[in-house]
Amino acid sequence: MSQIDLVEARHVPADSVVPEADSPNHAQKSVEDHAVTEALAILSDSVRDIVETHRVDGAMDWLDNRPPHVIADALARMDAVQAGVVFRLLDKDRAIAVFEELEPVDQQQILQGLREKSFRDLVEAMDPDDRARMLHEAPAKVAKKVLAGLSPRERRMTATLLGYPEGSVGQYMTPEVVALPGNLTVAQALAWVRAKGGNAETVYTLPVVDRGRRLTGIVELRELVLHAPEAMVSELVVTEPPFARATDSAEKAARLMSSTNDINLVVVDSEDRVVGLLTIDDAMEVVEAADSEDVAKQAGSAPWEGHYMAAKVFQLARYRALWLMLLLFAATLTVSVTDMFSATLEQAASLALFIPLLIGAGGNAGAQAATACVRALAVGEVRVSDLFKVIWRECRVGLVLGSMLAVAGLLIGTVFVGPKVAIVVAVTLVIICGWAATIGGTMPLVAKRFRIDPAVVSAPMVTTLVDATGLIIYFTTAKLVLGI
Repeated sequence: MSQIDLVEARHVPADSVVPEADSPNHAQKSVEDHAVTEALAILSDSVRDIVETHRVDGAMDWLDNRPPHVIADALARMDAVQAGVVFRLLDKDRAIAVFEELEPVDQQQILQGLREKSFRDLVEAMDPDDRARMLHEAPAKVAKKVLAGLSPRERRMTATLLGYPEGSVGQYMTPEVVALPGNLTVAQALAWVRAKGGNAETVYTLPVVDRGRRLTGIVELRELVLHAPEAMVSELVVTEPPFARATDSAEKAARLMSSTNDINLVVVDSEDRVVGLLTIDDAMEVVEAADSEDVAKQAGSAPWEGHYMAAKVFQLARYRALWLMLLLFAATLTVSVTDMFSATLEQAASLALFIPLLIGAGGNAGAQAATACVRALAVGEVRVSDLFKVIWRECRVGLVLGSMLAVAGLLIGTVFVGPKVAIVVAVTLVIICGWAATIGGTMPLVAKRFRIDPAVVSAPMVTTLVDATGLIIYFTTAKLVLGI
């Protein structure tokens, strides 16, 4: 890390800080002075005086006194030129720490503005798992350039991780793991960790293996430190520890860590040989990415890469437009149902007053059930085999909610249009809420059964479906109660 030569600009005047060329002309200088000014303005209100004076000293102080994740967030909010300029102001020893806090799409943006040596040194110093994830999302040209510049050892580890399926835990694990033979004493084990732990990302969780490197258990570094030197490692081993296979879903492995409260999870291959560890920081990133994707899909939007504040207006609109168009066409069902019962509306025009109330209540009840079910699926509280249990549970929940709302609906309807229509509204609320909750709880499980992302068919789609079927329930109830 100390050999990374990224920021020659850190000790030179501001007008010589450039993102690419060694000898910029006057026009290029003007453009980059403007980039420095804009970038510093984004960093913090406390450096506005630096922007006005075109000095970088204050910016360096700001960077020196902020943790890596704060600097990474500031860089992610900038465009490519601004981020490249500010990144070069980082201290050499902090550049890699900040870089690893960035999302892969932002890392690619930074790399595009670095010179050859800086480029090679930066990717060489990255952890193999972080490098593999970045390359997996990078254009082929960038990936080829990165792999060509790596040392043989780093290239082998990166190529191995890239060979695992997309989204698998193999792409998120660190292959740099210290595995202990089970026949060591505590003193020998600690000496083993000291000898081999320098290249490992973590040494807190130590897999214990047999001669074929097959997993037999784990021992924590804490146990080695606290026990007598002559004690045997085999006496301290936790046998049958939780583990994941390298081809398993990364989200599944991360959720397993959450349920077992482990800070590292051993990863093995198909023959139970230890190939790496999934660390808690990578597991948190996996869960965050999965939750962000689910939230976007539940809101009827496609997930996007990178920082929200750096995304362009038309980019965000493009991600949302497709879903809105699909939902718009799906909403024509509601129009068709209303047209189908136009004669009923003509005979009892007051029924139209309660359409927004009913479809709103049904849509919200369905969305609540869908959201709860998607969340339960994600954390493993519900399985596809629980389908009928979920149907029975959500149906009862919906009927209870509908009964509560029916009391309020009966009072409101009586005040505005009289008791007969009020009874229609109350009965419809009970039926709609029971139906909506049942549909909302069922659709994610059915989607999971057919290998469709449950979040895709959740809140917006459930709401649209319930709107149309809710109107059928409403008008049918009205015809039966009012005799029209």
